[in-house]
Amino acid sequence: MFYILYGKDDFSLHAALEKIKNELGDREMLAVNTSVLDGQQICLSHLVDACSSVPFLCPCRLVIIKGLLGRFEPKYGSEKRPTRSKVKNNSGMEDWSGLAEYIKQMPPTTVLVLVDGEVKPGNRFMKSLSPLAQVKGFPVLKDSDLSDWVQEKIKDGSGKISPGALKVLVSLVGPDLWVMSAEIDKLLAYCSSRTITEDDVKQLTSYAREANIFALVDAILEGRRSQAQQLLHRLLIDGASPAYILAMIARQLRLIVLAKDIGKKKSGPGIYSSLELVSEYSLQKATRQAREFTLDRIKKAYDKLLEADLGIKTGKYEGDLALDLLVVELGQS
Repeated sequence: MFYILYGKDDFSLHAALEKIKNELGDREMLAVNTSVLDGQQICLSHLVDACSSVPFLCPCRLVIIKGLLGRFEPKYGSEKRPTRSKVKNNSGMEDWSGLAEYIKQMPPTTVLVLVDGEVKPGNRFMKSLSPLAQVKGFPVLKDSDLSDWVQEKIKDGSGKISPGALKVLVSLVGPDLWVMSAEIDKLLAYCSSRTITEDDVKQLTSYAREANIFALVDAILEGRRSQAQQLLHRLLIDGASPAYILAMIARQLRLIVLAKDIGKKKSGPGIYSSLELVSEYSLQKATRQAREFTLDRIKKAYDKLLEADLGIKTGKYEGDLALDLLVVELGQS
């Protein structure tokens, strides 16, 4: 069995991976027979060795490769104008050309799962493997899809939510399903068997604001301008100061720089203390964004932050206007 799980919605991706594990029998014995490998560092022979190993006291062996597809993401602007990056990618493709053939003869006791973030349509490695795999993409949920997900989650928890409360909750938390799931669990516990109302959602505003600032920062840095502006206005209405919002954006940029630098030097448990992070989720997010940001883009973002900060402190702009302009400018960088 061969799966490819990819996309920015890592909550749903994680749930899909857990479902695969649950279908493979006893979790304790499966854990003994599970290998999780770094796709950015692994070579084909190492992967083949891991997949060819016989499972111990278990019907199958699970091999999870994280980030392999990302190694083959196109790093050039146009198919018509190849660059050195394109040549480098082609060379990497040749090194891995035997994977598709190996998968066809992989032991039936092996379950191979490739896990990755966003994969662009031009990823040739993905195209070569897709016909052999069960491919599942997990894009970030938007608008009605997000509302439907929230309603289904609440229904699964034997709860109900009013249309107004649903609208406020989606607007307040945004598409971060890790945060949304935690908010829903609290609302279900708080409301017990009655319908969740707008007032119930607003009772959690102080908590949601802290979660929402991270959703805002992600939306700004990932170019989701419309969503970023909605989250920004919600935070300002709820009393968040412009200085606080600027500081949080600067913090995430700093983490991206650290993740980019550490990614070139080392990996392992020490990375957590180096990044001053407390969760694997935050680490994965900073690492993913580090792959998407060039140092030049980060520098320009810092320059825009400085301009906004000076504009507010010198009275050139009101805080709300300065942040609105910043969202637009960072979305274009």
